Amino acid sequence: MSVADYMTKKVITISPDTKINVAINTMKDNAIHRLPVIDGNQLVGLVTESSISEASPSKATSLSIYEVNYLFNKMTVGEVMVKDVKTVSQTAQLEDAIYQMRQNNIGVLPVMDGADVVGIITNNDILNAFLDITDYYKEATVVQIFIKKDRTGVIGEIGTLMAEHAFNIQTLMVTRNLGEIMIEMHVDRADRDAVNTVLTEAGFEVRFVIDQPEHPA
Repeated sequence: MSVADYMTKKVITISPDTKINVAINTMKDNAIHRLPVIDGNQLVGLVTESSISEASPSKATSLSIYEVNYLFNKMTVGEVMVKDVKTVSQTAQLEDAIYQMRQNNIGVLPVMDGADVVGIITNNDILNAFLDITDYYKEATVVQIFIKKDRTGVIGEIGTLMAEHAFNIQTLMVTRNLGEIMIEMHVDRADRDAVNTVLTEAGFEVRFVIDQPEHPA
């Protein structure tokens, strides 16, 4: 799963000499919260609602709303943008983008193809990716199998059992978050009880079987 698979490809950018009021209106009109700042063809910064808010006079200011608007009409994006912008390559794995966001406590990364901005990936994009990867939108039965001791070929054993009984595996994931190995499969709802029986009789520990309704995308 590459960043390019899940990034937002339509990127609205802005120049550093753009007035802040224009940047604010651009974000509002497009229902977005940040804009990459491009000077020529080069990424030079990122302007966000937070960076604009930090540049705003505090609530304790004696300035009127008209005076604040006057200041914003004079100030440019280049004065308030974040200049140390973290980026990610479009060919990077999605996990690399998540790690970088967590390490830097940020919620957005411009996506680069060399020196060109070709997309942007945000927390929302990553949440959408998770729902897509887990096949959340499709009706299924979720089956969780716990493996106390890992062994070579265990997924193959499960796959063989499923194939022998003509059970369809919609998705399959393996996690080790809590120390135990957990294999989660999404299978056809019609096979719910039969899958549970076959896996249990084969010696697998099935702890969790629940129906997942179809969700609108």
